[in-house]
Amino acid sequence: VQLQASGGGLVQPGGSLRLSCATSGFPLDRYAIGWFRQAPGKEREGVSCISGSPSSTSYSESVKGRFTISRDNRKNTVYLQMNSLKPEDTAVYYCAAYVACGRPPRYWGHGTLVTVSS
Repeated sequence: VQLQASGGGLVQPGGSLRLSCATSGFPLDRYAIGWFRQAPGKEREGVSCISGSPSSTSYSESVKGRFTISRDNRKNTVYLQMNSLKPEDTAVYYCAAYVACGRPPRYWGHGTLVTVSS
């Protein structure tokens, strides 16, 4: 089982990034996939989750209206489009697989660093 997050980097405030979560080793369409983040000195925060078939989405209040989660089961990949980025979005972002959104993660992988700074 593997989940590999990628797409992080340095971006200016107001900019955009798209994160990808490439998965393998489990049937993606039977799992919910979520993104969570952890900033230095802060607790882990759930950002967004997309359920299996049929897909429904959820977002934390801090990112609602700015981030969009989507999935492509044929490519075994889940995406997180992040727009209007703010310095407080700076964190390491991880993706994880869940039996259902809101449940503890079953699988997760290494994260990708997002830095929002001018």
